[in-house]
Amino acid sequence: MTNSDDKHLNHLAIIMDGNGRWAKKRFLPRVAGHKQGMENVKTITKAANRLGIKVLTLYAFSTENWSRPTEEVNYLMRLPIDFFDKFMPDLMAENVRVNVMGFLGELPEKTRQVTERAMETTKNNTGLILNFALNYGSRREIVAATKQLAEQVEAGTLKATDIDEQKVAEQMMTANLGDFADPDLLIRTSGEQRISNFLLWQLAYTEMIFTDKFWPDFTTDDLNDMVDDFMGRDRRFGGVKDK
Repeated sequence: MTNSDDKHLNHLAIIMDGNGRWAKKRFLPRVAGHKQGMENVKTITKAANRLGIKVLTLYAFSTENWSRPTEEVNYLMRLPIDFFDKFMPDLMAENVRVNVMGFLGELPEKTRQVTERAMETTKNNTGLILNFALNYGSRREIVAATKQLAEQVEAGTLKATDIDEQKVAEQMMTANLGDFADPDLLIRTSGEQRISNFLLWQLAYTEMIFTDKFWPDFTTDDLNDMVDDFMGRDRRFGGVKDK
């Protein structure tokens, strides 16, 4: 859903790319880059909260990332455990609510339990929603949404002629974000210029910024500069405003 306040950055999405290359550049193992990237999540979360952003969605692990080396995948599955163990006091102090979306039933049990506990612990917080996309893939999300709608039609609880964009959006994993389900701005770090199966439905009218910086090097100053860039843009949503 497009929020009428199109000049305010309500929902920021970030593809946190470049951890491995950051580490390689420093002759470190790839996991060192992921560890440093985790630390930067803390920094950028606090900065986004203080900017008044309502939702910060971070692409943490895609459904395609399982094809990475086993050692790296195992480390990435431990990262949420370490993150919430270390950062939960800060999240509570910052009034941040955690949401985790993706095919969570396929995560290792301990990882899934920790994410569920984080959501439960922070559910009454009213500040920024820190929304992790974990074991998430947008094409698969769209297929799952389509199947859910088809099942409703088959059961007789929905007419096929009643299916519209709103009905589809209600089946997406971002539906619980309400009016802020669709990102206003997408940032991708590391110099790559693609969206990598991320929020394909939700990004229809999202502004995009690509930066050459690797995620561990992305700073609050960078964030502030990109928010300023966004605020200066004329978002037309396919239309033309009267002069």
